[in-house]
Amino acid sequence: MSTNWKYIWEKVTCSFQCDRDSVHGPAHWRRVERNGLFIATRSGAVLDVVRLFAVFHDSRRQHDGPDKSHGARGAAYAASLRGVLFQLSDQHFELLDYACKWHAHGRLSDDSTIGTCWDADRLDLGRVGIAPHPAYMSTEVGRKIAVDSSLQSFLESAEAGAGTEGTLV
Repeated sequence: MSTNWKYIWEKVTCSFQCDRDSVHGPAHWRRVERNGLFIATRSGAVLDVVRLFAVFHDSRRQHDGPDKSHGARGAAYAASLRGVLFQLSDQHFELLDYACKWHAHGRLSDDSTIGTCWDADRLDLGRVGIAPHPAYMSTEVGRKIAVDSSLQSFLESAEAGAGTEGTLV
């Protein structure tokens, strides 16, 4: 079974309980996906897990306020669609499950895939007026991006400095 990413996004977005413009909604998920895919090019994270994390991690929020169980509900929702909309090995699903369940609990991870997922989410804190801090990033590239507050700012800084440093990361 090949993964139909467009259909996954449509299905999960249609079942999202909050307003589509929620700070935890689909626009946020897309930025998390973008951040995660960029970080994964340097961290070696499992791309399918990073992409699935992006769409499921906040998908079961009931509101934008404190909601300690939303990650576990997102993981359970992903589990219910595994084998239906996507395939993941047991090992990779365990990474997705853990990343979703614990993403909002302030942890760091030495696992490149889990760390990439969490950094991708934290790098979008600017949407709620919080600047991401390098100390709360699990990956080296996540820490570097956090210095510039966002992936966009990081890339602009890297582009401006490319003539002297010649490398992004």
